[in-house]
Amino acid sequence: MIEVTFLTNGGKTVSAAENSNLLRVSLREQGGIPFKCGGGLCGTCKCLIEKGIENTDAIKPKERKHLTDEQFAAGYRMACQTFLTGSVSVSWVPKAVAQPARPVAVDGE
Repeated sequence: MIEVTFLTNGGKTVSAAENSNLLRVSLREQGGIPFKCGGGLCGTCKCLIEKGIENTDAIKPKERKHLTDEQFAAGYRMACQTFLTGSVSVSWVPKAVAQPARPVAVDGE
């Protein structure tokens, strides 16, 4: 078993089987990594592997459509495309908190 620490989710740490998909672990364990499609089409699940990048598999072609070489060098991956061979710590930019709608001014009012 390996450990996955979801830093943006209060440092929640869970166990997973080796060769687990990072997004599936997050979904199963309520890790909190944001996602929309789950298949490498949208890029929503971009995350930063802060510790253990060496415990991830090879970068996939679908990831190259959403991330730059500089981002890969910094440790970014797409969770839906990343399989884990060892323990990692991961963070991401939280989804923006919905803002209440502001009234729109209409001419003459």
